[in-house]
Amino acid sequence: MRQLPLGMRLQDRAVFASFLAGGNGLALAAARQFAAGSGDALFYLHGIEGTGKSHLLQAICAAVPGAGYFPLAQLLDLGPGVLEGAARLPAIAIDNLDVVAGDPHWELPLFSLYNDCLACGTRLAAAAPVPATQLGFSLPDLRSRLAAMPQFALRALDEAQQREALKLRAAQRGIELPEETLLYLQRRFARDMGRLHELLDRLDLASLREQRRLTVPFIREVLGERP
Repeated sequence: MRQLPLGMRLQDRAVFASFLAGGNGLALAAARQFAAGSGDALFYLHGIEGTGKSHLLQAICAAVPGAGYFPLAQLLDLGPGVLEGAARLPAIAIDNLDVVAGDPHWELPLFSLYNDCLACGTRLAAAAPVPATQLGFSLPDLRSRLAAMPQFALRALDEAQQREALKLRAAQRGIELPEETLLYLQRRFARDMGRLHELLDRLDLASLREQRRLTVPFIREVLGERP
């Protein structure tokens, strides 16, 4: 796992190979092209929580040596100074752009970063829950720059695709998920792929520790639930 600026780290399995496209094949192909250095040097993702925005941004960073991942929701308290020097990296990915919309302390540094990236040839990716035109930035020049970025929408996976995505994630960890386990996880927990992935990671650690398969009774035991 590669260390990133300010202690932010990529998730081990947030790579292109572990992203189930579903109806998001266009966005996945564009992200791969962006990471490969072909096509446009700007890339903007939007979609509701759990659709894979952070996964694709981190996959880009994993594919570009020296790239920087900046999840603003986690870096907010550190202030906009965290962006200083980012334009010297080969590529940067700014996640949770919505959390700083309307904040004048962040807007000007972001506008400067955008321009510096263009001047330095740095590839710039960003993500938020809504299209750039709906973010609510106050700085007109920043609004227009973000709106001009190529925009790609991510759609939530349907139930069958969610199960395939969990199977894919589990297979990369060397885990076999019985069908009844997949159905239980879907029924019992919010159908948010981010949360389901976090739960799978937790269960994997418990499974390794106890040397047991991920059956429904074992999951209930780990989570302290009664049958």
